[in-house]
Parts: sequence; structure tokens; C-alpha cells
Amino acid sequence: MTKYIGEIAALTTAFSWSFSSIFFTISSKRIGHKVVNHFRLTIALLFLFTAHFLIYGRIVPENITMPRLFWLGLSGFIGLAIGDRMLFKTYVMIGPRLGMLLMSLTPVISAVAAWFFLHEALTIKETIAILITLAGIFWVMLEKKNGGQTSGKFAKGVLLGVGAAVCQVVGLILSKKGLEGDFPALSANIIRVAVSVVLMWTFPFLREGISASLKKFSDRKATLAMIGGAFFGPFCGIWLSLIAIKYSYIGIASTLMALPPIILLPLSRFIFKEKISIRAVLGTVIALFGIAMIFYK
Repeated sequence: MTKYIGEIAALTTAFSWSFSSIFFTISSKRIGHKVVNHFRLTIALLFLFTAHFLIYGRIVPENITMPRLFWLGLSGFIGLAIGDRMLFKTYVMIGPRLGMLLMSLTPVISAVAAWFFLHEALTIKETIAILITLAGIFWVMLEKKNGGQTSGKFAKGVLLGVGAAVCQVVGLILSKKGLEGDFPALSANIIRVAVSVVLMWTFPFLREGISASLKKFSDRKATLAMIGGAFFGPFCGIWLSLIAIKYSYIGIASTLMALPPIILLPLSRFIFKEKISIRAVLGTVIALFGIAMIFYK
């Protein structure tokens, strides 16, 4: 089982991100996606500090060298502060379904980037497994045709979605660089999130209206949902994703972490009472078959 720790962490990441998307959807509908995007990392940082203190006996990580701080900090800036902001805008412009579809391009971009920058080779079987998994995801996500957007707005939304996927890939690669030398994933996550929080509160182009945002915290249901999303997303999800890329190839880990569109099918049926079609079920089976091929040796 321990030999698959990277793949297991990646699959658990997918479930964590699925739950976080549900919580963030509930919260965003009540107080707006910009407020949720701005405060979720701040809340997650409090979770991370607490967990780090309980596990390592100190809030601030040890052995933070300047090269490690640079790589992990840059990873957080690109992947969390910039990439997630683009992703949230994508959800608004073309909807969460197409936004998730565009993020499904992450494994393909990751495999090419990892081959080019990290010299990670994928076997033919693993490549086929990745393609099968992606085929299932695309088939499900493309079930309904897009409608209602102007061509300009739709094109901008697509570009933002692709940009978010690229940012996520770059963030993963930089994180793997920062994790070299057996550095704890939890400590690395604190650095990534802390840098992102500082930048989001400092840089004008990242900062939202603080006073106006704080007023919306009077909505108790939205606040609790945002806390739940921060726990499953920036806290558990990112922590597990760093473990995944540390102990597995980025291409394989990214494929497993791209499964939230599939995992959300039964969750959406149960929570939001959405109708699930036969095509959606078949697409899920295809994606799960691809995962089985990745695990099978």
C-alpha cells in the first residue's frame, strides 16, 4: 500500500476538492465568489498553523532555506493567488461545468511539462490510462451544449480557464522543486498559502474591498460553508496534493486530481438533486477504468 502513497494521496485530493467545491458553491451564491476567494486562504492558513503545531510542536516550519522559500513562494503566488483567481472568474463567465472541464486539461499539460522540465517518462500503458481517464471526463462534461454567452465573453472565459490550468501545472512543478530534500508537505503548504495570503492582502490587483467583504460575514450559513470549503480545499486538498506530487509522477498525480467533475456526479445528485444521465454514468465508468489501469502493475 505504501508504494502507492502518491496515487492514494492524489485520489484523496480529488475527493477533498470535490467537497470544497460544494461548500464554496453554497457560500459564493450567498455572499459572492470574490469574497469567498479572498478569505478562504486566510482561513485555511489558520488550519495549517494549528495542524503544524500539533504535529511538529511549532507553528512556523523549520529549515526554510532561501531556495526553498523562493520555489514554494513562487508556487503559491502562481498556483493559488493568480491561478485560483482566474478559475473563479472562469466559473462566473462560462459556468462551473465548463470551468471544471478546462481544468481537466491539467494532466495533459502536466505530463508534457514534467517530461520537458523534470525528465519524467511515462510508459505507454500509463499514457493510455491517462487518455482514457480524460476521455471519460470530457465525455461527461461535454454532455450539454453551452448557451447564453456572447462569443467574446465565452472566448475570454475559455482563455481564463486554460490560464488557470497552466498556473496549476506551474504551481505543481515549482512545488515539487521546493519539496526536494524530504521537506514535509505540511510545512511546504504553509509556505505556499502564507505567501499567497500576504500577496492577496498586499497587492492592489489581488486585494478586494476589505471592509465591504467583512460585512458579508454576518451570513452565518455562508461563513460556515466557506470554512468547510477552506478545510477541504486549501487545507486538506493542497496538503494531500503536495504529498501526491512528491511520491508520484506529476502526470499521473494530476490525472487523479482531475477527477472532481466525475466525483461530483453522485454528490450533486444527492446534495443538489440534479438529474444524472446514462451518459454521465458511462463517462464515470470510463474514467474509473482509466484509474484502474494506472494502479494496475
